[in-house]
Amino acid sequence: MRFISVLLISLLAAATAQAVPTANLWEHWTAHDENSTATIDHAAWSEFLGNHVVPDPTLGLNRVRYGAVSAADRKTLDTYIRRLENVAIADYNRPVQRAYWLNLYNAATVRLILENYPLDSIRDIGGGLFGLGSNAWQQKLLTVDGKPLSLDDIEHRILRPIWGDGLTHYGVNCASVGCPNLRDSAYLGARVNEQLRDNARAYVNSPRGARFDDGRLLVSKIYEWYQVDFGGSETGVISHLRRFAEPSLSARLDAADDIAGYRYDWSLNEAE
Repeated sequence: MRFISVLLISLLAAATAQAVPTANLWEHWTAHDENSTATIDHAAWSEFLGNHVVPDPTLGLNRVRYGAVSAADRKTLDTYIRRLENVAIADYNRPVQRAYWLNLYNAATVRLILENYPLDSIRDIGGGLFGLGSNAWQQKLLTVDGKPLSLDDIEHRILRPIWGDGLTHYGVNCASVGCPNLRDSAYLGARVNEQLRDNARAYVNSPRGARFDDGRLLVSKIYEWYQVDFGGSETGVISHLRRFAEPSLSARLDAADDIAGYRYDWSLNEAE
């Protein structure tokens, strides 16, 4: 019995340790052509988003009408993802690549939700015993350049280590209320950094990003999980928040000495 208890504790500890992947560069994806002026067509994804993403002003949240996605819409989404999988991504410049990976991540996530819909949370997908199996982020959902890829691969082995500016966290959407918004249009190479900064401002100034409760600063768990990408300390996180905060929030952040708590809502970002 004691052995079983120790084993359970060890498994739970391992699950916790694996909960937040570190940025670990996959060298294969560093190839790019800075002189390229070629672009990638994301019109089909923009149309899908425009038809199914709706705002929820109370939370500053974009929700998705998963239940309204038709068979034809799903076919269009599948065709778009397959086309992206066949792109020779090394032939493009860095901004076009960044937009490509963000769109591919988000489109694959939406498709995964639709394949498992209805559900309450993306965390209901996979997981295995004690969460040590293949969860939604670990499943090999895509194949690009002959390489099977998971959502974790895209976020933690491509986007985070290559761009390294923290803005990635405002671009990838995990289909949850607590996550930065899924935009209602695709990322584009010519505008991707501007679009990410817009997302950052929207999130930081929403109650899901940062808020004060009885004078206590409460922020998203994203800033705890990935503190290394936001300055490496609570002071660094507060400084990062101040970069994107509206004047009223910025003034309160100036007086904040620490972060009192972290919050995150894993509920599905579903529109009623």
